[in-house]
Amino acid sequence: MKLLSFILIAFTFLTSCADHSKSVAEFETESFRISIDREGSITEFTDLRTHKNYLSVDTITHLMSVRVNNEIMHPKSAILTGENILLQFGKEIEATINVEEKASHLVFELVSLTKNDSVDLIIWGPYHNTIDQVIGETVGVVRGEEFAVGIQSLNIKTLGGYPWNESDRMPAFDIFKEDDPNNLHPGSDGSVLYRIEAAKPTKSGSSLQAYCRNRFTDRIVQDFNHDKLIAPAYDDGGVIGSKIAIFGCPVEAALGTIGAIEIEEGLPHPTLDGEWTKTAPEAASAYLIMAFTEENVDDAIDLTKKAGLKYLYHYGKTFESWGQFELFEGEFPNGIEGLKNCVEKAEAEGVKLGTHFLSNFISTTDAYVTPVPHKGLAQVGSSIITEDINASQLEILIESPDFFNQMKNNNLKTVMIGEELIRYGTISKEAPWKLLDCQRGAFNTTASAHTSGTEISKLLDHAYKVFLTNTDLTIEMSKRMADLYNQTGLRQISFDGLEGNRSTGLGSYGETMMPYIWYNHLSEELKNHLIIDASRTTHFFWHIYTRMNWGEPWYGGFRESQTEYRLNNQPYFKRNFMPAMLGWFKMTSETSIEDMEWLLTRSAAYDAGYAFVVGDGIIEQNGNSEKILSLIGEWEKARIGGAFSDEQKEIMKNLDTEFSLSNLGENTWDLRRVYSGKFKHEKKIKQPGEPLYSTFDFRHTGEDQSINFILTAVEAELSEIILEIDNYKEIILPISLKTGQTIKYTGGDRAHIYNSTWQLIQEIDIDASDFKISEGEHTLTFDCQFRNAGKDALAKFEIRTFDKPEKITLPTL
Repeated sequence: MKLLSFILIAFTFLTSCADHSKSVAEFETESFRISIDREGSITEFTDLRTHKNYLSVDTITHLMSVRVNNEIMHPKSAILTGENILLQFGKEIEATINVEEKASHLVFELVSLTKNDSVDLIIWGPYHNTIDQVIGETVGVVRGEEFAVGIQSLNIKTLGGYPWNESDRMPAFDIFKEDDPNNLHPGSDGSVLYRIEAAKPTKSGSSLQAYCRNRFTDRIVQDFNHDKLIAPAYDDGGVIGSKIAIFGCPVEAALGTIGAIEIEEGLPHPTLDGEWTKTAPEAASAYLIMAFTEENVDDAIDLTKKAGLKYLYHYGKTFESWGQFELFEGEFPNGIEGLKNCVEKAEAEGVKLGTHFLSNFISTTDAYVTPVPHKGLAQVGSSIITEDINASQLEILIESPDFFNQMKNNNLKTVMIGEELIRYGTISKEAPWKLLDCQRGAFNTTASAHTSGTEISKLLDHAYKVFLTNTDLTIEMSKRMADLYNQTGLRQISFDGLEGNRSTGLGSYGETMMPYIWYNHLSEELKNHLIIDASRTTHFFWHIYTRMNWGEPWYGGFRESQTEYRLNNQPYFKRNFMPAMLGWFKMTSETSIEDMEWLLTRSAAYDAGYAFVVGDGIIEQNGNSEKILSLIGEWEKARIGGAFSDEQKEIMKNLDTEFSLSNLGENTWDLRRVYSGKFKHEKKIKQPGEPLYSTFDFRHTGEDQSINFILTAVEAELSEIILEIDNYKEIILPISLKTGQTIKYTGGDRAHIYNSTWQLIQEIDIDASDFKISEGEHTLTFDCQFRNAGKDALAKFEIRTFDKPEKITLPTL
């Protein structure tokens, strides 16, 4: 038996190793080896500690391929010459790839390519492997039980992903596993939450991939809901210089390895107070959003400090218009100096200011549009006019309708001829092609005469009723934004609408270009003290931004507005090494303490920050404001400081759980689980003698205590309120509640009545013993009289009981 065991172990070891006799080259880091055979195929992705080869045997994995005339060509042979690999593709195309072996990673760079002008693009990989436990589709890292393998694009033109389509957009894929541990398809329709990019699940495990395109000529692509969109030529050196890093390491070292690659290869590596933003606890901090001005900035800073937060973010009319980013005089009458003064005031109080950008969106009132439109406004495509027109003509003959008759995303219906913008109602259905019902001199441009043969261009726009930018104008606007930050010292930015930069024709490359140009134009001081927020990301942008933060507050209360989306984001963030965020939450005059603690429980569960939107006098209107701000500070201090255990966080991830936090002194709190039963008693019409009361069952887990309750009148006045606990203990509440009023009992001998904005109206006496219950199952019977009842009249009743408190403290260093 011992001999048989030895033979089996030896056989397993030998079959896990690559056949090195066929290798033309082997490259190693401290923990990883790649071998390449004579055909230019990779034969191993080997963990040097265990000698396990993670390369998939189901699919041939090529080091690099080329595409010529839309046909992918794989290498026929490979030769090692010094530090270079020569890949031969047929008789005429030969690629020279320089390879560098470094301690943490291997670098592959395409340094020359014969017949370069005939090559559409090059593809690194896909590198098929057997790892499938955690697939970081954006960051480009896949993780198994012990080992991780990753790919990193080392310049902006090398795109994480694969040329699945010509617009360089990241596609969605069906996932092969129904029980998907990576939560890549949380949607009810099976769609992915975020699109596949540098890493992709496969039937045998996963793949890693990147590519680079020659952009020497114009292309027609499908994008922005247009079947035909010109992607203009762009000279960035093409595929020559495309560069990637590949690494393999223990799972626990994967994030640190990316950080080392950033430093070694000169990639963006922003820090917060000396710590890399991808690991800094403050990177996931919550922040306050308020439309502060030069006049009220002191009050806004004070509110931020009351909430125990360090970041105050401007969300109002920051700019006169989107485009040239001139500050709005109504809020910053002293312009740059006024905003800079706000920043300095905040800094003196330990608060950092930031603002919101709609990326490359350009308002129709901006100086880039009127009175003379900028040549950098993005175009769908162009034709020529086929007859002279005067300054008042309302029908314009054009040679081709191709770019003008696409109406799915044609929000402004605007064309540009020379320095004139013209809006049109529709286009003729047959030749001769005419733009009909035209508005001349649109957006306060000058109506002019134009001669036959003059170019006419359809401008690209967005549903926000804005124009977009070509590459040159994207670069110009990026630098203007950076200048604003350099001049004022703003410390936080949110890039919203980055997808608009696909108007450059560069796809995800264009999305990354704006923040990349902006970041490189910043002062070194700012790069190391800045939170960079975004509503979406790409593989290369991962190196620049601090975090994603998306989830809009406009669709309901804290518990209703895009809740599923926000929570589905969390595993995406985790598998892609991103600081966790929950998105935006808007305080209203009716926000309750219980709703706030529901949000704070979710924040603690995922160690995720959030944006808390206040404004329009909400703080003054809501009677809970002081308590809510205090709670934010307490929970945030405990969360950022690491007071919550992993076990507590796991329980908190259940949406039905609620917790309450009470301060016991410096760095110490009582954490109590809340058991909440929420019921509705509706106005009923039944047969004579049939009872009108409602009966609710609930379970109390914990020690004997008096239940807390919250009762709210909805679209009716409630009177003759009677409660009965366990079919024997009848309690009459000697009050009437008007529509929107609430009675709330939180223990002791008093209950409090509030209006709809939590302003205290009245207090009443309560006998706590009436509400005392023991552990186990219980029944509550509720009845009342409805007066002045509306269509949806009801009584909302919530029972709240509590577990024993758990003492939590900040860990000591």
